[in-house]
Amino acid sequence: MKYPATPAVLVTDADFQLADIKPDSDKHFKDKDDAEKRLAKLRPRLADLQENLYAEHQRSLLLVFQALDTGGKDGAIEKLLTGVNPAGVQVASFKAPSHEELAHDFLWRIHAQTPKRGHIGVFNRSHYEDVLVTRVHKLIEKPVWTTRYQHINQFEELLTANGTRILKFFLHISKEEQAERLQARLDDPAKRWKFDPNDLKERALWDEYQAAFQDALANCSTAAAPWFVVPADKKWARDLAITEIVVAVLEDMNPQPPAAEFDVSAMVIE
Repeated sequence: MKYPATPAVLVTDADFQLADIKPDSDKHFKDKDDAEKRLAKLRPRLADLQENLYAEHQRSLLLVFQALDTGGKDGAIEKLLTGVNPAGVQVASFKAPSHEELAHDFLWRIHAQTPKRGHIGVFNRSHYEDVLVTRVHKLIEKPVWTTRYQHINQFEELLTANGTRILKFFLHISKEEQAERLQARLDDPAKRWKFDPNDLKERALWDEYQAAFQDALANCSTAAAPWFVVPADKKWARDLAITEIVVAVLEDMNPQPPAAEFDVSAMVIE
């Protein structure tokens, strides 16, 4: 399908360079006020499409969100789902795996959270943590994480073959923007709970994470499960870009509510 023109960059081949994508890009968008107006118009359409998907109950949509600390996953998901019926949405947030999860293959806990037919599933972090965090912290060796790219692609192919459309969003922020957001958390008592001293240790591994994301995006963006790099320094541009892509894909899916299985004309409500 043809995706709408947004600042988001569709990863189409292994030669793309993450470093070439500007995190503060708002290309194709006018300004914040215009973006808010466009977003307001898209929300009712998204709600209608989601309702039809739920009623059709034949297919599902999986949205994967990945980002560095302060990248804006929570905010982006909240903005996207505003006005959508929560009954048709499944949100899974993946933290460090438990002992039980570690006793299985790395995709075991992920598969259990994939969306049911008729639902939009949202992954806040995902199976990609197992080629990102595990790689950067050297919890697994290179032969393991390189093999996992193939396992991930095969897993996503399986989901697609069973009626799940997949979209993956990497929220791309600059190191300078991350510093400002971390400082804002420290400065605001109401947001201080979001700050973890370990965030600074992760920040020190910035270059290692950029390399890990570069490889994951290049190796695991497919026609069936594409990766979009979403410039995320400007939250308003980030939110509109994601919503436009999701709406376009749902329109391409064109979910239809089922026809009535009874004689409508015979129904009399007194």
